[in-house]
Amino acid sequence: MPDDDAAASALRSAARLGPYFTWEPYDDGPGWRPLRTLLDPTVIAERVGAGRRTLARMGGLAPRDIEERAAASIIFLGLASRLLSPVLGAVAVGGALPIPDRERMWWRPVEGGPMPIAARGLTAQQTRVGAAPTLARTAIQGLVEPVLDVFRERFALSPQVLWGNVASALGGAAGMIADAAPSCAERAASVVEAVLDLEPLRGTARLIRPDPAKARWFLVRNNCCLYYRIPGGGTCGDCVLTPEPARLRTWAAALRSGE
Repeated sequence: MPDDDAAASALRSAARLGPYFTWEPYDDGPGWRPLRTLLDPTVIAERVGAGRRTLARMGGLAPRDIEERAAASIIFLGLASRLLSPVLGAVAVGGALPIPDRERMWWRPVEGGPMPIAARGLTAQQTRVGAAPTLARTAIQGLVEPVLDVFRERFALSPQVLWGNVASALGGAAGMIADAAPSCAERAASVVEAVLDLEPLRGTARLIRPDPAKARWFLVRNNCCLYYRIPGGGTCGDCVLTPEPARLRTWAAALRSGE
């Protein structure tokens, strides 16, 4: 199978996992913007403003009640999920690693929900062996890191927080793969575990398998996405600030729901 066919086939398989795992085939339709425009601080500020309004509406708050830096961190986490989940899903369920290329990818602005992303003519690494180093180099460093740098500079966010968000995006994707396609859970977790042992994610988080009899891993990060700074936000299940008893209860509930 030619590399571009392998990438398209793997991405179609990933898309069956849900909207966060979907990169649409680019159709040259109205509203699409080149993905490289997400390297423009003005565009990123517009996306954070839209996200801030959505968070405020969801919480019954005014946008001014939500700290801009906290909103920016959460918007970046969502964007990292959209950039990485389809790649991990393609490896786990589609058997090939699409190689992201910013010049062959597009996005479309929305007020809420997963940001639509489209791609055309991507190549692929057709073997799962060695997927982690390639994913780290192409998807994390090549695709996500330049966007991370824009968020860091524009909103004075800590690199530790932002890289923790990248780890959280991968851990969340692995969890969703385990829930939607249990037979692929171990494959997804092994790739994430290997990526977490590589720069730039080394030391940001770890994967834990609380029940050796069940193919379900959970991420515990070494920092926080700042969601707790939103009124009524609390902490996330993978947050370093989440008390251990609460974390264990969350894991137990997730394991029961998968039975």
